[in-house]
Parts: sequence; structure tokens; C-alpha cells
Amino acid sequence: MPVDVAPEKIPVVLLYNVDPDWTEAEKEEVISLSTHLGHALIEVGHPTVFVPLADDDVAGHLHSFDPAEYIVFNWCESLPGLSHSEWLVAKRLEMLGFTFTGADSEALALAQDKFRVKLLLDQAGIPTPAWHIYHPGEPLTWDRFPAIVKPMNEHCSAGITRDSVALDAAQLAVRLPFIHETYAQPAIVEDFIDGREFHVSVWGNDSLFVLPAAEMDFSFFNDVKDRLCTYDSKFIPGSRHYEKIETRLPAPLGAEEQRALEKVCCDAYRTLGCRDYARMDIRLRDGVFYVLDVNPNADISHEASMACAAEVAGIRYGQMGSRIVRMAARRHPVFGRAAFAREGDKKKTAARKPRVRRVTPLPTPRTS
Repeated sequence: MPVDVAPEKIPVVLLYNVDPDWTEAEKEEVISLSTHLGHALIEVGHPTVFVPLADDDVAGHLHSFDPAEYIVFNWCESLPGLSHSEWLVAKRLEMLGFTFTGADSEALALAQDKFRVKLLLDQAGIPTPAWHIYHPGEPLTWDRFPAIVKPMNEHCSAGITRDSVALDAAQLAVRLPFIHETYAQPAIVEDFIDGREFHVSVWGNDSLFVLPAAEMDFSFFNDVKDRLCTYDSKFIPGSRHYEKIETRLPAPLGAEEQRALEKVCCDAYRTLGCRDYARMDIRLRDGVFYVLDVNPNADISHEASMACAAEVAGIRYGQMGSRIVRMAARRHPVFGRAAFAREGDKKKTAARKPRVRRVTPLPTPRTS
């Protein structure tokens, strides 16, 4: 791995979206989380400029920054006012010549399309629940229950409630038109894997690093229709799923289970073209880890699963952000050359003296 340029020498533009149509509370939350990340980067040493994006004029907001002198920390979910547009942010950064953190526009566009994701996973031999895409008016042929019904092109569990789980054909026949009419898109039906669920964060490019897995514990719920991560569980404090789904971090796993989980996550990461970081949603049934979803633009706020997993691994929030920045910096035309030049110097020094490998023990993992 190339030697990194010091954080002090890698200025960062923290780009995040604040949609004018959001409520004031939603705007304040995003600004607060973005400020927290920016200050964490500053504490590590990165000179950091905050750039909120309140419209689709990416070029206008970045016109005063030279792509040769900055890394853009891309923390945008979309272009304000344009749904399903997170890939467009990356595309415009690419067209402007900026080096930025996270996935490229192609991987972000792919992740939005569950049909293409499923095809690629199947072609690569990566376990994923059996599935079928249903368009409006298509005859119902599905016969595996319980099943789960999702919008084909949404993420962040949009459209996922306890009613998404169908126990028979009659319930499925009700849910399909609801998705078609509410989201104006095809629905994907999957075999519902009623098993343990894990959220697993992966970092890296040439070599990958798997952070401790977080397990979503559904023990409180007896009804199979409740044993899933709904939209409410992620975004509605006080809701039943938000309050009663427990997070176990690190997840209790045997050595063989851990190896199998890491393999399926890394295989999915590479197959779908993730870059720098991503989060996998995985379920375990009968000894098989199934990939439910791959999020190449995962939430990296300080309270989200990736940051919590990094802390369990002994990596503070600012260090996590800096690692992401420095992975992007290796692609930068200036910072990347400096890193490889330093690597060459390190190799020359190493040739003159014996190598000593130092292992620093991690702190005892905490559960939450």
C-alpha cells in the first residue's frame, strides 16, 4: 500500500446537500452531522472547507476550488430537487476533473437499479435471495413464502414496512399494486430470509478491510412480518421498530462464520464496483450468508453503523474520515504521485535495514 501524504497537505472540500424543500429540522440535522464530520477532519489535520449544495449547480459552488489542490469529500445523497440523482453528483464531479471520495458515478447508478444488481450477483455466484421483477399487470407466478416486496429503484428502506412481508399469494397480490402505484416503478419480490441480519462495512480498493459486523437483533419480535429493518427503524425515533431492534456490535460469530461473511462481502464489493467504502446488508440462513443490498454511498455520520464499527476496531471518527480521504488521494494527480514517491523512499530505506512488524492490540470490543 502506498505511503500516505500527511493530512495537513491534503485540503478537503466537504460537499453535502441541503434541499430547500426539507423541513427546518431536517436541514439542521444534516448541517449538524456534516459539521461534525468536517470538524473531525480538521482535528486530524486536513484543512477543510464546507460547501453546502442547495441547488443543482455543482460547478458554480466549486468554481473557486482548483481540482489539482483539493480532494472533494462527496457526502451528497442527491442533487436538491432531483430524485435518484446521487450518481449525477459524482458524474458532475468527474466532468469537472475533481478527485472525490467514494464510488464513481457508474457504481452509484448501478446500485440504484436492483434488477442489475441482482443479475450481477447471480452471475458472480454470490448468494442473494431468489427474486423476480414484477411490472404492472404481470401475472402472479411467485410461490415461495414468506416473500418480501420492494420498489425496484429505491434505497434507504423506502417502501419497506411490516406489510412488505407477504405470507401468501393473497397478501402478495395486494402489495404489488401498492408498490406500482405509490412509487411508479416495478416491484422486486424476493425470498424473505428469516434469519440473522448483519450490516457490514468494507473499506479499500486494491486490498480490502472488513470492519466488525453489526447484527440487527429482532428477538423482541415474534411475528415474522416484523423481523426486518423498515424505513421507520432507520428514520423514525419512537417507532416500534426504531426502539425495539437491538444492535449487537461486534456481532457474535464463530471463526468460520466470520471468514464466510467477510468473503461474501468482499466478493459483492468487487463485483459491484465499490470504491473506498461501502456497507453490505447480509442475512444468514442455514449456514449461507445472503447479500440483501450493497450501499456504495453508505451513511458515515458519527452515529451510523460504519463509524460505530470503526470505533470498535480502535479507529476514531476523524481517523476514519481521514482514511477515506487518503484512499481518494491515491487517485489524485498530485497527491497520488507524492504518495508513490514516498513509497519508493520507504522501499529504499527498508532495503538497508531489517523489517520489524509491530502489532498494536485493539481495545476490548464494546457491545451496544
